Amino acid sequence: MSTQTASIITLINGCSQNDRNSQRMLYEGLFDYAMKIAFRYIHQQEEAKEMVHESFIKLYKNIDRFDLLRDGDTEALFKGWFKRIIVNTCIDQLRKVQLNIIHPENDSDYDHMGDTQETGLDKMAYQEIIEAIRQLTPVYRTVFNLFVIEGFSHDEIAQTLGISIGASKSNLSKAKSNLRKIISQRNIPTNYV
Repeated sequence: MSTQTASIITLINGCSQNDRNSQRMLYEGLFDYAMKIAFRYIHQQEEAKEMVHESFIKLYKNIDRFDLLRDGDTEALFKGWFKRIIVNTCIDQLRKVQLNIIHPENDSDYDHMGDTQETGLDKMAYQEIIEAIRQLTPVYRTVFNLFVIEGFSHDEIAQTLGISIGASKSNLSKAKSNLRKIISQRNIPTNYV
């Protein structure tokens, strides 16, 4: 077992015993990761932070449900499990505010969230693509994120959003079509898309 795996297991065990230091260390280690995911769905800085904080609360409350004995990379499995919590928390929030199919929300205070390990060129391309995605309507953007980025099937998207499978496929198709138009207008190099 690697020291990184041992470290994440120690933090998970500490969190399951309500050890505040373990909770703080896990929070600090996963905050940027969580914000990046939340920003795919919620584009206001403060609201995204609220979703991340709510996700951490759910994580701490349910950490005993994570199976430490599962085969595979414990850290990757744990991040995947936490990612599901974040996505579901964001989708629940979007449901509360009733997804607006016709008018995109005002995203003027959107901050780009880059990965700290990216190069300047990677970050530039990432920001341009995220900027194009954020111009989609909330429904198209949500379906696009769930299918392309999160890897959900159309059946899972339909169940999660309470829409038909056909609507999920249609929204994805329209999202991709709209993205092509946005990207072609911006002249983003195709080798980055």
